[in-house]
Formats: sequence, structure tokens, C-alpha cells
Amino acid sequence: MTERFADLQLLRYEVPGFALLPLRQKLLVYYLAEAALLGRDILWDQNSRYGLHLRQILEAVYTNYSGPKDDAEWQAFVVYLKRIWFSNGIYHHYSYQKFMPGFSRDFFLREVRNLNAELPIQEKELIEIIFNPEIMPKRVNQADGEDLLLTSSCNYYAEGITQAEAEVFYSDLKSKADRKRPPMIGLNSRLERNPNGTLFENTWQSGGLYGKAIDRICEMLCQALKYAENAKQREVIDKLIGFYQTGSLKTFDEYSILWVSETESEIDFTNGFIEVYGDPLGLKASWEGYVNIIDHIATNRTKTLSNNAQWFENHSPVDTRFKKKECRGVSAKVISAAILGGDLYPSSAIGINLPNSNWIRAEYGSKSVTIANLTHAYNIAAKGSGMREEFVIDDATRQLLDKYGDICDDLHTDLHECLGHGSGQLLPGVDADALRAYGSVIEEARADLFGLYYIADEKLVELGLVPNGEAYKSQYYSYLMNGLLTQMVRIEEGSQIEEAHMRNRALISRWTLENYPEAIQIVMKEGKHYVHINDYALLRKAFGELLAEVQRIKSEGDFEAARQLVERHGIKLDMKLYKEIRQRYQKLNLAPYKGFINPRYELVRDANGNIVDVSIAYDEAYDKQMLRYSQQYKTL
Repeated sequence: MTERFADLQLLRYEVPGFALLPLRQKLLVYYLAEAALLGRDILWDQNSRYGLHLRQILEAVYTNYSGPKDDAEWQAFVVYLKRIWFSNGIYHHYSYQKFMPGFSRDFFLREVRNLNAELPIQEKELIEIIFNPEIMPKRVNQADGEDLLLTSSCNYYAEGITQAEAEVFYSDLKSKADRKRPPMIGLNSRLERNPNGTLFENTWQSGGLYGKAIDRICEMLCQALKYAENAKQREVIDKLIGFYQTGSLKTFDEYSILWVSETESEIDFTNGFIEVYGDPLGLKASWEGYVNIIDHIATNRTKTLSNNAQWFENHSPVDTRFKKKECRGVSAKVISAAILGGDLYPSSAIGINLPNSNWIRAEYGSKSVTIANLTHAYNIAAKGSGMREEFVIDDATRQLLDKYGDICDDLHTDLHECLGHGSGQLLPGVDADALRAYGSVIEEARADLFGLYYIADEKLVELGLVPNGEAYKSQYYSYLMNGLLTQMVRIEEGSQIEEAHMRNRALISRWTLENYPEAIQIVMKEGKHYVHINDYALLRKAFGELLAEVQRIKSEGDFEAARQLVERHGIKLDMKLYKEIRQRYQKLNLAPYKGFINPRYELVRDANGNIVDVSIAYDEAYDKQMLRYSQQYKTL
């Protein structure tokens, strides 16, 4: 652990093997890492149209404060700023609710006025945005029956554009697109309104919106080109530069095809507009970037899965109509993150499967990664936390988790990313965005269910991926305990479940509890509630049944069935149970959310100015890193 505040814990991750890389590969990592950090301002602006202005003011107050450091209001301000840094804006990274400050308006106004500087935003407006809970209260609203654009504060749509207007606009664009190989329409633009009232897309590209940041990213990608490991990787980087320069979604598809087929390099990366969780309509992508180095030994596990992708597809419990006849280009590896950027920093995924285009997946395949050095950091932080002692029902189950938990957690992530997201197919003519606001939840549920169903399959014992037929039980118990009980510790009082992955876990767990009470129950023991599993084999049947239904919903684009499933099982809390779990958790004095401080890379030069090495350091403090990033990677 490096730092703890509010509901957050900051960890460090090491990059094993970096020091042993030849200089050429070190330089490739360095320049790709620079490109991954230069998109930071894009994400801040995407999360809120005031994000960059607020960061500038808050950081100025932080660096210029001259009062007593033990002042309660100052300490509350520091926590507030650190939370905002962590979430890349004024909204919680998971719940999407606006942070409310623990310091007073008078304190803040006094410190702002002490700056004696021209503010990038009017003082009155600044105060309302920060202190008024009714002003821009939520970054992403997904409440059923509400206008999701008018009630969301993300910056993907100009003020005043309604959900109905946006849906008509994009429906029209999609009707004119290639039905067989549709581009990901809306992915890289802000929807705005002309003076005459018509809507148009302001594209994120060189010379367009975010052009200054994109040009800086391209500069670093051009430097990285010089050190590409092979001709195919050079082609990938060059095509990405072409996409940034033109904003063409056709070029983005061409880049994605090249990227997914480039599987020989030791160093890999993503950079760009990728995931759509931050858009209430699930169209527009947040900016993210990261760089990774392959872990050859651990990758043998994921290669075994990808080499057997067709077997898993053929034996899936879903309807034959929804199965791929041929699984193409499925590749997977275990990697070490070398840098995290944009929407993957400081909070990061531990597994990634791309590209997101359904037709590219079907025709060219997908690449999946499990990020081993991040899961290692999480595992170290979890040891001795007291979570299992408090929430696992008995010693026998705790021993099961201690023995097999880490192995099966990693394997479930592999199954989720490598095979789950890449499995199944849409029926001809089904719009990939047909499930709208529920699309991300259904997709994550589909991948999780695939992993849950297959982690209990004897095929995994045969392949040597689990030691025996009992190990899977650790994953079943920990997954259901999380979905039914312990993930509630991440939800602030007065809120409901908002984030797609949390909704997915709740949906699966609660559906199973309701439909298979003979397999699983929540029981009372010594005044506390626990998950009790009666029949692990029956649970697998339940997961297979739900997987078949979730795949049907996805393949047919059944919006109403998706809505009912998510609204019934994935959102609302049992408040009595919620309060009990929160009280039990608070006694452990743990932080429910964790994120990472990046290592720092620097070029090493000799007396003549020639680059002779790239150094890596792990000693930068959280606030120093954030302030440095705001200066060194300021682009907008």
C-alpha cells in the first residue's frame, strides 16, 4: 500500500523484466507510454465540460496554499482533490455520483481569491458546480424512463440535446451504413447542434475537436514507429496515426483488423477511443491507453484456451443459431502493464478483450489479455485483510478459497476475456447497439456467465488449467458472495447499483438465488448473513440456463427482455442487508476501491546526448505524479 484516503487505496505495480529488455524495446515502451499519457486531458473533458477548468483551479489552490496543514478544512480539500484526480473528474469512477466537498464555501472562496489569478470559469458558476448537489449531479444516468442525456453530465452531447433526438440521428446514420460490416457509428465524436437547430458530429481528430492532444499523441506514435518490432507492428502504428489524422471510422476498422492480427510482438498497446461505458447511450468511447509486455510463462494458460476456442463454442449451452460456426483469430496472452493511461488510470481493468466491433470479431477474431502484475498487486494487498474471515461462511470454505482462489480468479478472467466476449454471434440484421443503455451490462454478464459455466467443466482439468474437479467451487463461492453481499460496500448510502460490471454481477447472483433456491441461499449465522451453497453442480446448470437466455437477448437484440432482466435483478438494493454488510466491512478498516500509481520512465543520455538507456522508477508520490501529469501532459 502506498496511500489511503476516502474509499480508495493506491497501490504500486512493478514491471517485471523491463530492465532486461534491449534498448530498442525499452524505447518502444517509452514512446508508447508517452502516447498513452498524452490523452489524459481528452478523458477529463469527456467526463465533464468543466473538468479541465476545475482541475486547473483546484491544483492551483493545492500548490499555493500557505495555511496550517492540520486545518480540518484544508485536509478535507486535499481528500476532495485526490478523489477527483482518481476519478478524472468530479464524479465517482464507479457510482458516477458527484463528489460533495467536506470543506466550506468560505474556505474555498478565500483560497481561490488568494490566487490573484483570472479564473477560467465564473466564480458563481464554479461554486454552484462544486457545492450544489442539484447542479450536474450525475455523470452517467441510466435510470429507466428518464431522458438519459438531459440527466447525464458527461460531455459527449451538447447541452439540450435529448435522448430521442440523438437516437433518431444515429438511427438515420446506421440505416445508410454497410449492414454487413457496419462502422462503430458515433464512437469518436461529440454530438452538437448547428445554429439552425440541426445536429452534427464534431469529430475527435487532428485539426478537429481534441486536435491539439491528438497531434501530440501522433508525435509520440511516430517516434515509436522507429522502434517497432516488426513490419506488421509498424503497419498497426501507422494506421492508428492515419485514423487520428482523418477521424475516419473506416480507417479505425482497418486499424482494428491489423491490430488484432498482430500477435508476434513482445510489446503491445492500445491507444484511442475504446470503451463506451461512460456514454448513457453506449455509443461514444472514452479515451484510454496502455502499454504491455508479454509474460511468456503465464501466457501458456491463455494459449491453451484460445487454441481450444472452437471446442468451447461448440459445447456452449446456447442455441445453435447463436453459435459461431468458425472461431477465427482468437488470441490471448498474459501481460505485465508497463503504463496505464486515460480511462485505465488510476483505476484499471485486470483483463481486456478487443476489438469491440462485432463483425471484426466474427471475421478476424479478438485479442485478450490478463494483466498479471496488476492482479499480483491486488492479491498482495488482499492478504490478511480479514475479508474472508468476516464474510465466508465457514473454515472449510475459507480453506477452499485460500487453496484455489487466486488460480480460479485468474482463470475466470481468462475465460471471460479470451472466450466469453469472443463467443456467440448476432443474428443477421441485428443492430449491435439494439440493447442501448443495457448493452454493456448484458455483454459483461454474457462473458462472466461463459466463464462461470466453463470453469466447472472437466475439460479444464483435462487441459491442465485447474488441478482437480473441486477447484471451481472457490470461484462459485467468491463470485456469488461478491454479487450478493460484499460488492455492496462500494455503494454509497442513498445510491443504487450503477456501474455495468457491478450490475452484471448482481444480476447473475440474484437471478440464481431467485431461480435456484435449492442450490444457493443467504442464511443467518450468529446474527450475520452469509452465502450458503447447497449444490455446486446445480449452480453450473443455473449459469448455463442464464447464459443461454443472455446470449439470446444479445443475438436477437431483445431490448425489452434486457431491460426487465437488468431492472429486476441488477440495480436495487436490499437496504437492511446493505446496512449490515457496510457495518461489518467498516470494522475491517479497508478501502473498497483500489488504483495504481504509474512507474516513471526517463531517457538516459551519455555525455554526447545519445540515448543509452531508459530508466524506470517506482518512488513517485501520488500527488507529485498527478501534478506532473497536469504540467507535462497538458494538451487542451
